[in-house]
Amino acid sequence: MPVAPPAVQPVFTCRSVSWQQSLPALLEATGLRDRLLSAPRILIKPNLVEALVPPITTPVALIAALVDYVRGCAPTTAEIIVGEGSGARAYDTQHCFQALGYEEMAAGKNISLVDLNLEPLVRKSQKNCHRWPVMHLPRLVFESFLISVPVLKAHTLAEVTLTMKNMMGLAPPAHFQKGGHWKKAAFHDRIQEAIFDLNRYRTPDFTVLDATVGMPEAHLWGPTCNPPVNRLAAGFDPVAMDAYGAMLLKRDWRRIEHIRLAHGCLGLAEPLVLREV
Repeated sequence: MPVAPPAVQPVFTCRSVSWQQSLPALLEATGLRDRLLSAPRILIKPNLVEALVPPITTPVALIAALVDYVRGCAPTTAEIIVGEGSGARAYDTQHCFQALGYEEMAAGKNISLVDLNLEPLVRKSQKNCHRWPVMHLPRLVFESFLISVPVLKAHTLAEVTLTMKNMMGLAPPAHFQKGGHWKKAAFHDRIQEAIFDLNRYRTPDFTVLDATVGMPEAHLWGPTCNPPVNRLAAGFDPVAMDAYGAMLLKRDWRRIEHIRLAHGCLGLAEPLVLREV
């Protein structure tokens, strides 16, 4: 039987005043609360690619505000986890957690931090995935409601690094480190197809995009957006979220292959329906 095309899902967006003021109103508008009411485990995935301060990485204060919101929606028995698998070669994810304030935040809010690079894995396979016909990913990500929290950045190889590329933090170095280089270096070969196939195995259930600043040229260096973008956005469709992020960076999603490949398969880049909160 033919697969039904994805339904149009809006991207909700607002001007950023503060995490505490802007984020709850934005998330209420999305309907996330209803999706969390019965979730036994929520995994929040920031972008902590290296131990570098925001806007290169996801601000710990944003994650703290998101944890507070999630805790107010989910069952009292629900487990809340912040998980990341850093790609840094010189140190592990725990160093990123410590250096960027995540350890202190997690202790204060009584939540767990997990290094996804070290989690038990499951083997998945899909014949229609030409770049990754076999994929090893943490079992945890298939047993959790997955919230991706990327920051708005261009990328020197992938054009943009938004919510779908944020899923590269799930990839274990044991299978995707290449030649002793960056811990996810195998993704650099045919990177656009690699990102797309990864998301065919596991794409986020929900995304919160930190577009308060923005980096228009690269993901680890270079200028920030001038003036700052000063937006937050959220939604259930990862393709729509990435198309919106590309638009904020003044890039055409049709020229970004992993978004173009995902359009109509994992979500819809158009029509792009925006809801101002």
